Amino acid sequence: MAKYTVQQQPVETLLTWVKSGQVAIPEMQRPFVWDSTKVRDLLDSLYKGFPVGYLITWQSADVGLKDGSKSSYRQILIDGQQRITAMTAALLGQPVVDKSYKLKRIKIAFNPITEEFATQTPVIERDVAWISDVALFLNATSTFGATKKYLEANDVLDQSHIEESLNRLSAVRNAQVGIITLDEDLDIETVTEIFIRINSKGVALSSADFAMSKIASHGLLGSNLRKLIDYFCHLAVAPHVYNDIAENDDAFALSGYMEKIAWLRNDSSDLYDPTYTDVIRVAGIKEFKRGRLAALVSVLSGRDFETRTFDEEIAVESFARLEKVLLEIVNQYSFQQFTMTIKSAGFIAPRLISSKNALNFAYALYLQLRSDNELNEGEIKRIVRKWFVMSLLTGRYTGSFETAFEADIRRVGEIGAPAVLDNIERSSLSDTFWQVSLPMDMESSSVRSPYFLVFLAAQVHSNARGFLSKNITVGNMVEEVGDIHHIVPKNYLVKNGISNRADYNQIANYALTETPINIAIKDRAPGDYMGSVDAQIVDGTLRLGEITDAAQLAANFAANAVPDFIRTVTTESYQEFLTSRRTLMAAYVRRYYDGL
Repeated sequence: MAKYTVQQQPVETLLTWVKSGQVAIPEMQRPFVWDSTKVRDLLDSLYKGFPVGYLITWQSADVGLKDGSKSSYRQILIDGQQRITAMTAALLGQPVVDKSYKLKRIKIAFNPITEEFATQTPVIERDVAWISDVALFLNATSTFGATKKYLEANDVLDQSHIEESLNRLSAVRNAQVGIITLDEDLDIETVTEIFIRINSKGVALSSADFAMSKIASHGLLGSNLRKLIDYFCHLAVAPHVYNDIAENDDAFALSGYMEKIAWLRNDSSDLYDPTYTDVIRVAGIKEFKRGRLAALVSVLSGRDFETRTFDEEIAVESFARLEKVLLEIVNQYSFQQFTMTIKSAGFIAPRLISSKNALNFAYALYLQLRSDNELNEGEIKRIVRKWFVMSLLTGRYTGSFETAFEADIRRVGEIGAPAVLDNIERSSLSDTFWQVSLPMDMESSSVRSPYFLVFLAAQVHSNARGFLSKNITVGNMVEEVGDIHHIVPKNYLVKNGISNRADYNQIANYALTETPINIAIKDRAPGDYMGSVDAQIVDGTLRLGEITDAAQLAANFAANAVPDFIRTVTTESYQEFLTSRRTLMAAYVRRYYDGL
């Protein structure tokens, strides 16, 4: 049985519905993300009678709109805002908000002679052969008069062709657009699933998109909360757009929410730059104990999970809770204390973090523990550090991560985070894990392997020097993007018969190394380049690096988990070297984890 109806409507009727509110558009999560070439292509398709995709609306009486009213069985647009905005901008001449939150006009030109559309440029604007702005032509008092003016300005032989072209341009307003209307009795989960499966032109939709749309549809509060999320995420990446937002969104600037994120204009950290998906996930986990974004949409719609009914009072209460948790998430103290906590575990740069999901849960956990007010700040940070590293090492939030989110946060609420973490450590971080599983997991060639990145974070945490470095730390090189060097050089291995990339590119053969040291080692056998180091320890004349003391060299080997027999490693003993170093790296990570 169909869950929708399909109809065709002319563009002009559709735009009239939008202006009158018959089609209600919840403010979406994005500014207008299409560039002018996509707008041009859309007009060209309408002009030629090509299909431009369906708009999808949902008729639902219980959805709050951005003006604070209810939808009252008006059609709520859940997919197609970019196309509607493009039509409004190009055909009506209304300005749009661009990616930098500035108002701008998108002007599309049309050449009646060649029947070509183009983005307006200064050259086109001066060229009388072009209608430099189709919006001005279509909204002229008389298109007949506008056509006559064009003909007077252009000496063309075939005037009938020009008239036909401009008549077809005028007829764009009558081009048919398909509208899919979802049944009003569909439950929120079904609507969410439909939404997620849609692929709009150029923008793949997700459950987070629908959640943002749902948030925005809840009156003025929802509109402001949507903007709070969007602006927070944008400023975290681009602090310089703060003034643009403040100048172009007066209502939000005066709402009181803008001041909550004003601190970001002076923030330079990029360790954790959450997207709106991340923010919604953190909010869902912390405040609603929901890992699935579709479940969060249900809560915001007033879903009573026990009776499986919808209650407006629940929706109102849920939005109040959403506001509360969002203000916690964007709070300067909370956010910066959390990022410092992650940095204190050695994760000083985004390149060391292999799982955004693990970071999101750690932030939700941090906020939850602070709200519970049962542990002191030091204990909270210790638990968050260990939980974050544990989740990276065990891949806890990969696969069915939403289910894991819900199970973990609910268990924390039942018996407390310290007890839950202890149970996880007993079951997942046993001696077998450290001595067998982790060394086996390290049999990888990926520099993005979570195990290699945790090892680097462990080195940063312990202030370890780079391989064969006396003064330059791993942390220095992580921040400045130092070389990942093969301890047993790749070219040496290849020249001597080990040509399989998967063999010579092993994380057990990787170490962060200063560029001059890397260059000095080149493709020499370990016994050869270590001979240079040993010689300078004897006579003090620097040949490779700056280490001139045997105790310093031994400490450097330990800090980089390099086995003592590195001097005697050849292609014949290379596999033995890899096995030994994996064991040493795993033991290094274990000591690090225990000391967090």
